[in-house]
Amino acid sequence: MSSQSRRVAGILLILIPTIMYGGWTLLQMLMHDPAYMANALRQNFWRAGHAHAGVLLILSLVSLLYVDQTGLSPWLKTVVRLCIPLAAILMPAGFFLSVIRPSDTVPSELIYLTYVGAASLAIGVVMLGVGLLRAKS
Repeated sequence: MSSQSRRVAGILLILIPTIMYGGWTLLQMLMHDPAYMANALRQNFWRAGHAHAGVLLILSLVSLLYVDQTGLSPWLKTVVRLCIPLAAILMPAGFFLSVIRPSDTVPSELIYLTYVGAASLAIGVVMLGVGLLRAKS
């Protein structure tokens, strides 16, 4: 693994406790916050945000194992190293921030962060896949 990939992996591993904190926060709201329980949209968006954060962070770590095996240029490898983790930030942020107030019954414009995150994810995984397919054995 290259030093660049190892550095990104180290940062991502350090961020895992933030997802754990999010899970603890959700549990506390489920048990003790009637306003949270009364808002189905907010429950679903926060659950989706938490799930996307965890899954995409793990995908980011796995992708780092492959990026250095591609035939991509150093610049494109950097793009891949950043696009997939960026999705792990943008998509959950869109879910969380679009219904931040307990009274929100429709998502705010911040929901579009999920689309930006999805685009970032698509760019990263497609580039990684193409780079792996084009790599010399």
